[in-house]
Amino acid sequence: MKSRLASALTRTLALANSFPTRRTHPEQLKSLLRQLHPKSTNIPLRRLGPLDDDGGYLIPDDLDGLTGCFSPGVSTESGFELDCAKLGIPVHMADLSVDGPGAQHENFHFIQKFVGAVSDRDHITMEEWIRSTNTPEFADIIIQMDIEFMEYEVLLALPDSILRQTRILIVEFHRLEQLWNEPFFCLAERVFSKILQTHECVHIHPNNCFRPHTYHGISIPPIMEFTFFRKDRLSESSLRSDFPHPLDQDNTKNMPPLPLPKCWFGGQV
Repeated sequence: MKSRLASALTRTLALANSFPTRRTHPEQLKSLLRQLHPKSTNIPLRRLGPLDDDGGYLIPDDLDGLTGCFSPGVSTESGFELDCAKLGIPVHMADLSVDGPGAQHENFHFIQKFVGAVSDRDHITMEEWIRSTNTPEFADIIIQMDIEFMEYEVLLALPDSILRQTRILIVEFHRLEQLWNEPFFCLAERVFSKILQTHECVHIHPNNCFRPHTYHGISIPPIMEFTFFRKDRLSESSLRSDFPHPLDQDNTKNMPPLPLPKCWFGGQV
C-alpha cells in the first residue's frame, strides 16, 4: 500500500534520526495532545470489522443516511468495509498495491490507484475520487484511511467541502513518535488542527505492534487509530476516560497489549 512518495517520506524521517532536527517544545506537544483528548458522545460506540483481530474500528453508532464509505488502503483485510456494505452503504476502495479487496460484496467498488495529494498515473486525490462516484456533494459519507504515512499529505490536500461532508473520519496515523521532531510536528499539527475545525476526536486506539516512545514524561505509541465525529452530531462535550474501551482489541496477537497512555485522554498531560 506504500507509494513512492510515502517511501521517500519514511527515508526523510530516517535521515532525521541520523541528523537530528530541532526538538519540539514539550508544551507545544502537550497542547496538541489536550486538543486530541477524546470526547464523550451521546451516541454509543460500536465496532465494525473483525471483533477480535486487526482491521476493526470503533465508531459512533450513527450510520443511518450515509451515502458512501471511502476506504483508501485495502491490503488483504476488508472486514470493516464488508460490515459497511452489509448495512447497505456503497463502499469505495482504492489501492494500487492489490488487485482487489479481500472479500466481495455487491456494494463494493474498487479502483487500482493510490490516493494522494495530486492525481497522476498511479494516484488520485480524495476529491477527484469521491466526485467520480457521483456521491451527492452535500450527502454524508464516512472515510476510513490506513495508507502507511500518506495520510498527512492526503488530509492536508482534502478540501474543506469534503471534510464537512464527512460524518465519521477514521485514520490510522503513523510515525507519531516523530512528533518530537519539530519539522514533522509542524506538519502533523496542521493536519490535526484542520480536522479539529469541524470534528472532535471520540476514540483513540494504539496499535500494539510497536512499543511507545517516552520522552519528558510523554508516551507516544508510533501508530494509533483515531476516530473523529463531526461536531454537529455531538451533543456532549465531556472528556472520556474509559480506556481501553471494552470493544478494543489488540492489533497484533503475539505482542503485549498496549493501553492508551494516560497523557492521551482525560484532560491531563
